[in-house]
Amino acid sequence: MASAPRGVTRVLLLADAPVLRRGLISMINETAGMQSVGTPGELRRALTLVESARPDAVVVELGSGRPATLNACRDIRRRFPRVAIIALATSEDPAVVNEALAAGVKSYLMINASATLLGWAVLAARAGRTVVDPQIRRVEPSAAPAVKELTPEIPLTRRESDVLDELLQGQSNRQIGTNLFISEDTVKSHVKAILRKLGARDRAHAVSLVLSARNPVCTCGRQSLTPAAL
Repeated sequence: MASAPRGVTRVLLLADAPVLRRGLISMINETAGMQSVGTPGELRRALTLVESARPDAVVVELGSGRPATLNACRDIRRRFPRVAIIALATSEDPAVVNEALAAGVKSYLMINASATLLGWAVLAARAGRTVVDPQIRRVEPSAAPAVKELTPEIPLTRRESDVLDELLQGQSNRQIGTNLFISEDTVKSHVKAILRKLGARDRAHAVSLVLSARNPVCTCGRQSLTPAAL
């Protein structure tokens, strides 16, 4: 597939169903300022396809194979942090939305989203904003538990944040080093800095502090955008 002209948002499409991939190609190519690039393919080939296509954004199908898809999203975020990830999902569950956002998804849309909404979501995700499909039921503020956000007095560096993400997934120092392409000794240094900044006794305590500080329900109306706000 031909490369996109300069100034055009390059979008790679990842979905297991060929009919969905074909439909998404049409939606993207018919949206002004966007073009489908690379070879649309299955999620199991995500890293290979992103590596070859070098897109600005990736649209993924988030359906029945959610755990594997979210792992692919984490891998994309880790290897290609500048690539915006947009999920087309089948679940309206706020907990699933939060899980996807935590995995690196920037925009979460229902599978039947219009081409216009998809285009808005892609542009917003590239700008670092979050879009949650307006079809998804909003959680009333009174229903959401009050949670104090965990904010270290000394902010974590970008690399420390990457290491913390790995800790939350239960990875060992050796595996973290492999995933982030750094030495095991460097990982240990980052872990010590994270524990110090969070005031945590050990790794388990750090993970507990972070997870307890994260709101378990989707606050779609607080930080997310609707098309009208873009």
